[in-house]
Amino acid sequence: MSSRVLVTDFDGTMTRRDFFSCAVDRLLTPNDLDPWNLYTAGEITHFEALRRIFARIRADEEDLVGVMEAMEIDPDLASAIERLEDAGWRVVIVSNGCRWYIDRLLSRTGVEAVVYSNPGSFDPASGLSMELPEDSPYFDPEVGISKGAVVQAHLDRGETVAFAGDGRPDVDPALRVRPELRFAREWLAEHLERTGESYQEYEAWSDVAQMLVTR
Repeated sequence: MSSRVLVTDFDGTMTRRDFFSCAVDRLLTPNDLDPWNLYTAGEITHFEALRRIFARIRADEEDLVGVMEAMEIDPDLASAIERLEDAGWRVVIVSNGCRWYIDRLLSRTGVEAVVYSNPGSFDPASGLSMELPEDSPYFDPEVGISKGAVVQAHLDRGETVAFAGDGRPDVDPALRVRPELRFAREWLAEHLERTGESYQEYEAWSDVAQMLVTR
């Protein structure tokens, strides 16, 4: 087994945009976002906010496919993962979104990978249902899956760990790895800049793979 692991976020990292923002643009109304306001006010968890919002989606599966396409998954994802594996890196995907759409997007690109995320199902009448992964060794009631715990588990095994992310839940796991193995874009990059933390900037996820295999 490889002793080098890239732990990576999915939404906004392996894709250009996250499922949440694409669903808001295409399928939801401003009133549907009330749970997010409760989350930012500290009244409910990040997981519960997403769960309530996703449950308000009223669409057929074709509409959901349109949302997934709007996320713009990296077109070079499959070949980038292959290059990483050839160079001795394993890829572990950790997401606080819903595994329902992650699995479908990965399948469409021909990618098989280890994924830790929140399980769910879709029904046009009841929306996208997301559940807490309470049986996961990395369970966190705030977000579902603790990305920091996944990173730390690999570090505790003595493995070399890189991390790639873009959002608020990515701060903790990013700071657990060495700066030269810390890849950031968007909100995460801005936050690391503000706090004086070093990182490697990337535009597309395949850029991360390229930097790692040529290191």
